[in-house]
Amino acid sequence: MKIVTADRISFLQEKGYLVVNDLLSQQEVATYLKIYDDFLSNTIDASKYRSDLSGKSEDQKQERITQIMVPSKVFPKLLNMSLHTRTLQIAKQLLGDDMALDFDMLINKAPYTDTPTPWHQDKAYWVSLPDTRALSFWVALDRAYIDNGCMWYTPESHLGPTLEHWSTGNGGSLQCEGSEENSVAVELKPGSCVIHLGNTLHYSRGNSTPDSRRAFITNYRPQKMIDLERSQGYDHTGTREVRDGDAN
Repeated sequence: MKIVTADRISFLQEKGYLVVNDLLSQQEVATYLKIYDDFLSNTIDASKYRSDLSGKSEDQKQERITQIMVPSKVFPKLLNMSLHTRTLQIAKQLLGDDMALDFDMLINKAPYTDTPTPWHQDKAYWVSLPDTRALSFWVALDRAYIDNGCMWYTPESHLGPTLEHWSTGNGGSLQCEGSEENSVAVELKPGSCVIHLGNTLHYSRGNSTPDSRRAFITNYRPQKMIDLERSQGYDHTGTREVRDGDAN
């Protein structure tokens, strides 16, 4: 089944991001929300892969940006469910039949946590790779809008160099310079997703609303590059370091 057209492939190549509506049915969304909440409550124990992207302080009692890496490693049933199978199919249509799942993750912004995810390019986290084809699928399980933390993208930023990044500190994420003024907010209904390339500049505001903002992310790259990553001990579960800061 062909999901994306030539025009949409061209849009991704030109702008660095692409929206796919209705990736999941609302019944499927409900199934994923149950699994997702089981991760958040530790009913499914992924504690060794869990962190707060905002970093941690001694007086902080609540996770502001909950990140759970490799949920499919903890709950392998996910690999054969619709979100993974459909995003893999689209990844192959967009960037080639050699695309494979590199890693997946959950990122949750609970109500009123009001903590932005800083501007960054995913490539800043990578080890050096000769083939930099990569896609990230950001699937909304709740309605994602500006005030609860939908994604923002800077169009055509993927065509430039990887910017200088630095750590936010306290075990938090990497960040670089970016601005909403030259960027686009991508609001999504539950079950829809936005795709971006590895060098596309993006960020999200904090969740200042009473609504949840639960996102499920899958990331794809060529199988040979995944094998190269693993041979260097890089499996996306370790500490966050700036990598390839001056790479194109």
